[in-house]
Amino acid sequence: MTVKSVDVLLIGGGVMSATLGVLLKQLDPSLSVLMLEKNEKVAQESSDGWNNAGTGHAAYCELNYTPMAADGSVDISKALSINSAFELSLQFWSYLVNKQFFPQPQQFINRTPHISFVWGAENVEFLRKRYAELSAHHLFTEMEYTEDREVIEQWMPLILAGRDPDEPVAATRVAHGSDVDFGAITRNLIFNLEKSSGFELLVSHEAFGFRKRGDGAWSVRVKDRVEGKTLYVKSRFVFIGGGGGSLPLLQGSGIENSIGYGGFPVSGQWLVCKKPEIVEQHHAKVYGKAAIGAPPMSVPHLDTRIIDGEKALLFGPFAGFTTKFLKQGSYLDLLCSVRPNNLLPLMRVGLRHTDLTRYLISEARLSHKQRVESLRNYFPNASDEDWHLAIAGQRVQIIKKDEALGGKLEFGTEVIVADDKSLAALLGASPGASTSVEAMLSVLERCFPEQLETEAWQAKLSEMIPSYGESLVENSTLLADVRKYTLSSLGLS
Repeated sequence: MTVKSVDVLLIGGGVMSATLGVLLKQLDPSLSVLMLEKNEKVAQESSDGWNNAGTGHAAYCELNYTPMAADGSVDISKALSINSAFELSLQFWSYLVNKQFFPQPQQFINRTPHISFVWGAENVEFLRKRYAELSAHHLFTEMEYTEDREVIEQWMPLILAGRDPDEPVAATRVAHGSDVDFGAITRNLIFNLEKSSGFELLVSHEAFGFRKRGDGAWSVRVKDRVEGKTLYVKSRFVFIGGGGGSLPLLQGSGIENSIGYGGFPVSGQWLVCKKPEIVEQHHAKVYGKAAIGAPPMSVPHLDTRIIDGEKALLFGPFAGFTTKFLKQGSYLDLLCSVRPNNLLPLMRVGLRHTDLTRYLISEARLSHKQRVESLRNYFPNASDEDWHLAIAGQRVQIIKKDEALGGKLEFGTEVIVADDKSLAALLGASPGASTSVEAMLSVLERCFPEQLETEAWQAKLSEMIPSYGESLVENSTLLADVRKYTLSSLGLS
């Protein structure tokens, strides 16, 4: 029997595990860290460039982060939270670039204006109110607003051609928005880890058994998917960052805080155009309003994407119904995740969200012609033959217990931590990878509180993330300094 003993076990070779691994090795280079990835390569699921929107989610253009209340006001609280969280990621990536741990930033992040675009008098009024609320806050002072069709045509030439000239339209823009290749970020993080002593990456290795030892450490059974051999890993701390596959692993750990959690899997598809004469006419991420009944991850947007140096346009995502938790998962994933302790929340959510299920099934049944017709809301002169369908990654939305409702469906992300702080897992989807640094700082704060109190860790965190411990939502001077630093370091200014 082969046994490995490590300080930290990272399950999943995606952006979350990679971010946590680099943070820990920067804070304490003596730590021994083992990363497991069930696929043949890292960053093949949610972190892969083609499996996500690649939007640096900062709430500049995503209208679902600023809902309208019943009294007609616009709630910007979530937008402030997401924007400040993304600033943490930008600071950490800037640190890695300036320390030459990362390559030139253009290999993983590119300046791409973030634009919200709406049409119709009611939607224009909503965007006008949204702009007034956001632009009054220092996090969004760079935001521009226009109802001038000539300005809109300059911002996004493909959008107005062929549109009714009498139709009210409006747009907001933040010029320093970004397109992010999270697959490239993940591979660079792991490449950096592999150069450090005390780190090991095992691909084609799958964790499938957890046992808590008497000494407080975890014993995790691991299968070599190539040779069929079994490995046992003893670790003082385990992080489960397996994307859609995190839920069954968390359930397998048996920790009390996992009780009652379930998952609602959603698939996605993109329309993709690589025709140079079309691609070169559009350089922005243009978000609109979601259809009634659509989940937040299905907010339509027409995006410039740069993946592995190749430029393309993506439109979507088109949601779909699936029972898989991973793109390379099993159709039995959903069924196998059902437990006596989460059956009631699953049933209550299922009964309450039948409209969502119908919507997802209807999306999956759309023809190519129907999908291009949706695209024409953003690109009126789009031709069917210029676009092809690509399958995006899987997302598993969180279902959890709720005293009032019996079960609640959530569309964010959540870190679940064992009472003894020896295990943590990340569940959920949007805004996901964009806020990976904030999420992993949360893991550090909850699982390594004693170390965080030391002067050495505090100093290193402040070096990596200059705003650490401060509120960018409240401190406008700090935000100005930090944003000047990150935009310059990452080539976004």
